[in-house]
Amino acid sequence: MSNRILIEPHLTEKATEQMYEGKYSFVVNLAATKPQIRAAVERRYEGVRVTNVRTQIVPGKRRRQFRQGSMIEGRTSGFKKAIVEIDPEYAEIDFFEDV
Repeated sequence: MSNRILIEPHLTEKATEQMYEGKYSFVVNLAATKPQIRAAVERRYEGVRVTNVRTQIVPGKRRRQFRQGSMIEGRTSGFKKAIVEIDPEYAEIDFFEDV
């Protein structure tokens, strides 16, 4: 098992809108628990205090592709998503600082 808890930020249109409310989305390890996610966010982003963590397992989707008269079926892989609420009195997370 990988020791890496936070894999990457999950940036979608809805997640970008939730950032204004102090909610940030991350793709996390499938075996990660809520206390581990809270500790990983507070450790990675200095000055941030997490107030709430919600998790969701996003299932993979079926994909079909037609190639030279035949159909190829496959699946995308599923992942675990965590929505982390940050205390507004503390620092904010800026995903776009290096862009």
